[in-house]
Amino acid sequence: MESRLQSTMQTDPRNSLLRNEDEALLRGVAHFTDDHHVPGEAYGCFVRSACGHARIKSIDLAALEAMPGVLKVITAADVRQAGLGAIPPMAILPGRDGKPMFAAAMPILADDTVRYVGEPVALVVARTAAVANDAAACVYIDYEMLPAVSEPAAAAAAGAPQLWPEAPGNVGLDWEHGNVAAVDQAMAGAAHRVSVSLRIPRLAPSALEPRAAVAQWDAQSGRYKLTAGTQGVSLVRRMLAEHVFKVPPEKIQVVTHDVGGGFGMKVQTYSEYAALLLAARLCACPVHWCATRLESFLSDTHGRDVNIRGELALDAQGRFLGLRAESLVGIGAYTSTYIAIVATNNTKNCLSSVYRIPEIHTRVKMVHTNAAPLAPYRGAGRPDAIYLVETLIDKAARELGIDRVELRRRNLIPVSAMPYVAPSGQTYDSGEFEAVLDKALVLSDWAGFPARKALSQSRGMLRGIGICAFLEVAGGAPLSEQVEMAISRQGVVTACIGAQPMGQGLVTVMTSLVAEALQVDRAHVHMRVGDSDHAPQGIATVASRSSMMTGSALRQACDALIKLAESRAQAQLGVSSEALNYRGGAFVQASTGRTVTLAQLAQDEPLQVHTEFASAEMSFPNGCHICEVEIDPETGVARVVGYAAVDDVGNMLHPKLVEGQIQGGVAQGLGQVLGERLVYDDQGQLLTGSFMDYHILRADEMPQVKTGHHVVPCTTNPIGAKGAGESGVTGSVASAANAIRDALHGVAVAEIDLPMTPVRIWTALQANGQPSS
Repeated sequence: MESRLQSTMQTDPRNSLLRNEDEALLRGVAHFTDDHHVPGEAYGCFVRSACGHARIKSIDLAALEAMPGVLKVITAADVRQAGLGAIPPMAILPGRDGKPMFAAAMPILADDTVRYVGEPVALVVARTAAVANDAAACVYIDYEMLPAVSEPAAAAAAGAPQLWPEAPGNVGLDWEHGNVAAVDQAMAGAAHRVSVSLRIPRLAPSALEPRAAVAQWDAQSGRYKLTAGTQGVSLVRRMLAEHVFKVPPEKIQVVTHDVGGGFGMKVQTYSEYAALLLAARLCACPVHWCATRLESFLSDTHGRDVNIRGELALDAQGRFLGLRAESLVGIGAYTSTYIAIVATNNTKNCLSSVYRIPEIHTRVKMVHTNAAPLAPYRGAGRPDAIYLVETLIDKAARELGIDRVELRRRNLIPVSAMPYVAPSGQTYDSGEFEAVLDKALVLSDWAGFPARKALSQSRGMLRGIGICAFLEVAGGAPLSEQVEMAISRQGVVTACIGAQPMGQGLVTVMTSLVAEALQVDRAHVHMRVGDSDHAPQGIATVASRSSMMTGSALRQACDALIKLAESRAQAQLGVSSEALNYRGGAFVQASTGRTVTLAQLAQDEPLQVHTEFASAEMSFPNGCHICEVEIDPETGVARVVGYAAVDDVGNMLHPKLVEGQIQGGVAQGLGQVLGERLVYDDQGQLLTGSFMDYHILRADEMPQVKTGHHVVPCTTNPIGAKGAGESGVTGSVASAANAIRDALHGVAVAEIDLPMTPVRIWTALQANGQPSS
């Protein structure tokens, strides 16, 4: 089966398509935000809070008065005088019993109170970056210290320090979904019940390119321009125009050039962007800023930070009866754009996964903590749900004495049940989950594991294998996407899209899709991206939505363009549509062979269309990942020695890029399991603010990933795509964690949680004795 899969991949003609983006990147001439300079620019440096929680008593700027080159220091007083608003969340959900969610908008600069270390308090603008940095170090802020709380459980505990009077108990949202009575009944009547409590630590997105921005102000037109690495220029412009500057959208232009990684972190409209734009206006010159790596750790939005508990009910035959899940999510000091969706619906929608679970109830509490705001991070709540479910299933298999694979197989949703209405309220349109499972077992050589384990034991090593069958939800609300497309008299096809490339090969995929649909050369297709003056309204590139949403909108636009061109061809050739055939970018009169090209039809006026694709439902990428680890009991070091991933992402528009997405997600998931964790102390100080303290997966820790595919086209969009950007991380977290627990099973090791670092594994082994032979 593996050879057949590899053969299919090698012969797919789409794999021969070179990435449009690669030449500039390989030649070193790509244009990232910090490469962007404009004449007469000054430089900005932010003065950030050194306290986790404190009142600002005063800000002393006296030391800057004698410093040459300092233009201005922007504080909250300037923000107030300018009439700027704070940055609110875009997603606001009702809580239990209709109680409204508390939305803590992000201030542009902290005014009377700071609530996390790294929060921007002032902005120094100077003629050079060096002067700005030196001057920022001379700003003296007198703080009145307040008690801080950075862990979700501590923030939710009775008597915890309060961040906001409007959020008693620090609870921003108390939310639930499902029939609690039905789940209680399933639990009461179950032959077996298993439960687990898991801690999913806070993570740093760690994009290769730090955040940066260039802010400009045109006094003549009264227009702002922000150049920054974003995941969607339309969303950033909308937030800045509507909520911060309170001006018509056309008064702000947001431009994004090349982006060196986003992972959800660059979707946020950051306070720094607004402060820099204000500075450009007040200083009457462009202002350039680039974050240091320390600033990135402190002030980029973080990911995960979830305490999740689950209980699974099974009958005597091991059939699932019901699932209860409770999450406590530490969302940081302020409420980011999409965190309410990440913490609630994204997790809820994945709890049923690929299994028949008749009743599911979930409850989520979002609590404020003295930490940087939480936001989407690759997977965005989905891996949390799958990690819980797959951990419960492994524990149930051990306690019931049922083979892990058999227990999963026994509960898989069959093909005959499609379309399947899950307890989450989602309708799965397609999926062949057992076939995916079977392919993964073959690809990983599951049957050969006992022999490999015995070999490891002969060398004094522990070996384990873990499996994760999963389903995630892709698309992201709102389920609509707009594009504009035009053909010039030179025959150049230009498509304006709101989706943002950031290393994932988006331009390559979309260019090829349009070229194929219009039957024209790829060289004649141009994607216009990253400029809010041209991008249609939409949301950011998040939720694995670009292929299914933007791709489907482009396919519709191609169809509409051909239809418009056909009407012109009929008039020009004097024939009916039945007499015309379309091929190779031209209309041909069947009886005479007379031909008119798209370029010729655009001579008098461009062929131009604006379309909007609306999907009736999300899409449901799914897969089965199997991870194999070997542990040295003398050091506690766990090494991933085998990894197999079989995914169903629907129709693959570019299989090689799909595999790249899966492998990248696997790397991030393995990093989360093996070491990544942001740690704050009791005062809210970040203890892991550099790569000396924060463990990122190294190249020598990354296994060779065997990939396989099982294509079941999505039926709810015209291109049949399901999304591939987050499958790798969703499958890898649970499979790797289960593999490590499997290696330690039988060694009398207590439950071990994320991250499964060498010191944690070694300590557990020492506390429970050495493994038996």
